[in-house]
Amino acid sequence: MGYKQLYEVEYAFRTLKTTLELRPIYHCLEDRIRSHVLLCWLALFLIRIAENRTGLTWRHIRKELQRIHLGLFQGANGEVYQHTELTREQKEIFKAVKVSEPPKFYSMKTGKQGSS
Repeated sequence: MGYKQLYEVEYAFRTLKTTLELRPIYHCLEDRIRSHVLLCWLALFLIRIAENRTGLTWRHIRKELQRIHLGLFQGANGEVYQHTELTREQKEIFKAVKVSEPPKFYSMKTGKQGSS
């Protein structure tokens, strides 16, 4: 039984290093080490939840969601930050993981900026 648990711990550690693309981070204080390990574990936990709820690999989920971009559009009447149109698959991912889709418009400022 101990070997199976050891294998699972080693597998989780390999996954942390590869899936999360962790780089070496050096901490000296025990609290920082514990916090870092906890944050890595939480990130891996969220990845597994996303994979289980969507039926997709993390690599595919990440690739699909990285296609969402935020653009700044400026004109004489102001500026607006707006993200790209979500694809059907991106909408399905948000729905599957029970996360609200990002608002279409992130920020809007009207009028001329900096005029006196």
